[in-house]
Amino acid sequence: MKVFVSTKMWSVIVSISMLSAGRAFVPAAARTPFHAPTSRTMIAGIMDLLGGRGNEPGLIAPEQALPGRSTPMPNINNHRHVVLGNKLEEVPDGHEVAVFANGCFWGSEKGIWRLPKGIHSTAVGYCGGFSPNPTYEEACSGRTGHTEGVRVVYDPASVGFVDILRWFWEAHDPCSGMGQGNDRGTQYRSGFYHFNEEQEQLIKSSKVAYEARLTEATGRERLITTEIAASSDYDKYGGLWFYGEKYHQQYLATPGARPYCSAQPQGVSLPNYEEWCPFPEGSELREKYRPTLPESFWGKNAPQKGCSVVNSPNEPIAPDSY
Repeated sequence: MKVFVSTKMWSVIVSISMLSAGRAFVPAAARTPFHAPTSRTMIAGIMDLLGGRGNEPGLIAPEQALPGRSTPMPNINNHRHVVLGNKLEEVPDGHEVAVFANGCFWGSEKGIWRLPKGIHSTAVGYCGGFSPNPTYEEACSGRTGHTEGVRVVYDPASVGFVDILRWFWEAHDPCSGMGQGNDRGTQYRSGFYHFNEEQEQLIKSSKVAYEARLTEATGRERLITTEIAASSDYDKYGGLWFYGEKYHQQYLATPGARPYCSAQPQGVSLPNYEEWCPFPEGSELREKYRPTLPESFWGKNAPQKGCSVVNSPNEPIAPDSY
């Protein structure tokens, strides 16, 4: 896991105390297919948190989540992207926002900011949970319901939503339940969150296509467990998205950063857009969401097994390099 020793130990202590009280990792509501046993031993709980052994934890129920706070994360206002130089919070005219989660947010963020064009900014934070403005320690405890996520501000005229969606699918193992690699827990679950019905259709249609391709490529059934939900579903919990601490932002581009990434790319490509696009041929929506990055880009730069993005250059991929 990527947490510092003191933070990890804090999380373990929290888990022990919760388990001792008989209320650790309450099974999720209907929106998640994963369920925790009604009773578990202290040892099993610790192993679930640290290594993913035994039964995995379920998502905490909203009414049992931590209360959170009204104060936003400090030092984010006016903070500029370490690599791209733009303010994290701003969304220029004509730009849109995408929010997803696919394991440790350090590597997830870097893969997106390196796309060759159209990315205004990326940020890491906590999404899909129930406690407003959580801290890293709180999110890691499993008691806020959040998963580590990435917020992307992009220009759809230069890079398509489908390009970001394809990177998301190919950059991790979407069939791994509550975690990625050695990072286990609800805070590492896969998720993609939509802001309109068109995005919802694209996410769900591409999920079906990628699930079939993964099954075909591996010769065994692969069921995608990615959480797909509307941003508006979280309005009653203070919102979908909350920024992470400043020291997590573009962490892999900071001096002395540890090259860590838990994501498990499968080395399997999403089928061609024409095969799974949910919009009719010849329609405006089909053209609107057509990907902008050519296959030559993916042939050279698609995510590779082993989360190789951590050792890639920090600078965006040059448009003339593929």
